[in-house]
Amino acid sequence: MVASDEKSAAAFRTIGEVAAATGVAPHVLRYWEERFPQLRPVTRAGNRRYYRPADVALVERIAALLQDEGYTIRGVQQLLARERRTGRDRAASAAPEEPSPAPPPPSGGDLQGEAATMARVRVVRDWIAAALSDDEC
Repeated sequence: MVASDEKSAAAFRTIGEVAAATGVAPHVLRYWEERFPQLRPVTRAGNRRYYRPADVALVERIAALLQDEGYTIRGVQQLLARERRTGRDRAASAAPEEPSPAPPPPSGGDLQGEAATMARVRVVRDWIAAALSDDEC
């Protein structure tokens, strides 16, 4: 689960909240911050880390690549760097496209599943927006 029940999907998360939500221990999150330049939570007074939704999405992605896909740390570093370069190249050469129509709403009462899906969509949207704003700098 990405977001806790008490916070909105756009809220910042502490390292403990991210660890609980993703199953990645806090010491591993700190290690990943050293290894992945893309993972940079906001630090405030007392060196407290606050993870943005994009950071949480990146943690989930790194965890999936390492644990489920069998990548090494170096392999994930290379993959993320390549995606960043290709994304920049594509954004520079892409013409604006017609937006695809939204899929029809699901029939049935799976509101909890829909809420979880929407929370994930918002996290990915924020991650993309943050990546695009980083490229503009």
